[in-house]
Amino acid sequence: MAIDRRDALARRIEQGLDRGFRLARAILADEQEAEDALQEACLAAWRRGDSLRDPDRFEPWFERIVVNECRDRLRGRRRGQVRAIALEGAWRLDGEGLAPDPAERDAARDLDRAFDALDPDHRIVVLLRYWQDLTVDDIAERVGVPAGTVKSRLHYALRALRAGLEASDGRA
Repeated sequence: MAIDRRDALARRIEQGLDRGFRLARAILADEQEAEDALQEACLAAWRRGDSLRDPDRFEPWFERIVVNECRDRLRGRRRGQVRAIALEGAWRLDGEGLAPDPAERDAARDLDRAFDALDPDHRIVVLLRYWQDLTVDDIAERVGVPAGTVKSRLHYALRALRAGLEASDGRA
């Protein structure tokens, strides 16, 4: 790879750090682990720079590397070690400023539990679809599976989330 191309790749990787970190943190639900995953993804991107055929497609290429690194880390975890994602917005404004709304906080906690129970592949497609607002085709490109597989994973993930939330309602 020519020096100019290497410099351009280094700049693109640097520009993708914030978005890549947010994606890794959302998938892994752990800031330190997200930093480690992003570092490994950057190293992998640097090593695989020649595989980037179209520089205009850098973002999906790099995000695929980040997603794959996160997937490997999720698969390496034992189920009991998964941490809950702290959902934003479980707050209400009252007379004294921001205070936790118990009903919303409980709902967010239930959603965290249901989300944590998802298989890593299902977790990733849900995050890419609803957190990054990507289309099924864009998700398929980043994850490296056919669009039909993405649709199937979304279907089963949402069904599992619904079942987890209904189970939480049943214990109340």
